Amino acid sequence: MSDPNPDRLRETAWRRKLTPAEEAELRAWLAAHPEEQSDWELERTLTDRLFQLPDAPVPSNFTARVLQAVEREQTVPTRARAWSWRYLLPRAAIAGFLLTLGIVAYNQRQQALWASFGTDVAMASEVVATLPPEVVRDFDVIRRLDGSPAPDEELIALFQ
Repeated sequence: MSDPNPDRLRETAWRRKLTPAEEAELRAWLAAHPEEQSDWELERTLTDRLFQLPDAPVPSNFTARVLQAVEREQTVPTRARAWSWRYLLPRAAIAGFLLTLGIVAYNQRQQALWASFGTDVAMASEVVATLPPEVVRDFDVIRRLDGSPAPDEELIALFQ
């Protein structure tokens, strides 16, 4: 490599000892960049000290603890979901009941209006049946007459 990646070499040094080829690559890069020499020395010293630290002891019940934590994480959403159903179900039932009640009331109102309309038509037909024929003889002519008044020509002329 003509230009080694110093970050790649740094990450490799954190995980393991550098191979001789990587060491040579690092020395060549440091020769080209002497201002980085002190940072690399500090990094190398810190990494060596961390490698010398003993491994932290793993408790004997580590696996059991991990499995318990996984179970806890899996049961938390179930409780939340059950709570939401317990919370929403009564409200949904009340809303459905009120909606049904409203629909029934609307239907009864409509039926009452239609029944009232039917009785009104029946009364009107009885009244018309009792009228003498002379009253309803000109009914078609009266119905065809235009009920709106004619335009007032004088008023229109005044506005112009």
